[in-house]
Amino acid sequence: MFSIFNYESFEMIKPFNLKRIKVASRTVKDNFNLVKDLVKYGKPTIISLGMWEKKEPPIKNKKKTLETAIEEMRNFAFAYIEKYTPSKQQLKIYLLKKYLKSSNPSVKKKDITDLIDLVTEDLEKTKFISDKFYSDSKAKNLIQRGSSINKIRNYLISKGIKDKYIKETISKIKEKNEDQDFFSAIKICKKKRIGPARDQDNRSLFYKKDISILARSGFDFETSKKVLEIVKDDYLRIINLL
Repeated sequence: MFSIFNYESFEMIKPFNLKRIKVASRTVKDNFNLVKDLVKYGKPTIISLGMWEKKEPPIKNKKKTLETAIEEMRNFAFAYIEKYTPSKQQLKIYLLKKYLKSSNPSVKKKDITDLIDLVTEDLEKTKFISDKFYSDSKAKNLIQRGSSINKIRNYLISKGIKDKYIKETISKIKEKNEDQDFFSAIKICKKKRIGPARDQDNRSLFYKKDISILARSGFDFETSKKVLEIVKDDYLRIINLL
């Protein structure tokens, strides 16, 4: 261990790979920039405070600050996960907004994203969050509401789900029912009272409007056309089965 008094001695000790560094109280008082650089150097640093006259220490324990920030962030994360079961990206966005509003000024804003990555990766490893599970469960929920496969895909992309998980989810949907979009479009017709859900006399009148509604919902032209041209009795039978 060496006691460093100036930048020249700081440069001299670097090749020796010392285990720790000492800073004299005179250096703390007369050359505080050097003290900060010594702390940034990354070695355990002993700082003498014999000539330090203020109540607050000149350098705070960064490790303790980071540990406090991580613990606080984990608590925010667990509360959010328990309530919403989010994707990894959703959790990251929430933590960023939440932590920027928190009362911990000791952590720099540029370090917050690194802390968020650390916390979310740990939660992912311990299975508290899973984008694979989120992809499957959210898709199932959207199908029950009549969403098209295109709409499901775009939704999952917007939540930051990896392409491989989205492909697996879509593949499962098609394996279970290769005509899923047809039945989802039927649900939309019932929900919005369009196409075969309209009075028979009005169907042709609103055909173009209804096919536009289905297109905006993510259904392709062939599926939309097939659904809009279905006879009323077949539509009612399908509705009773859904």
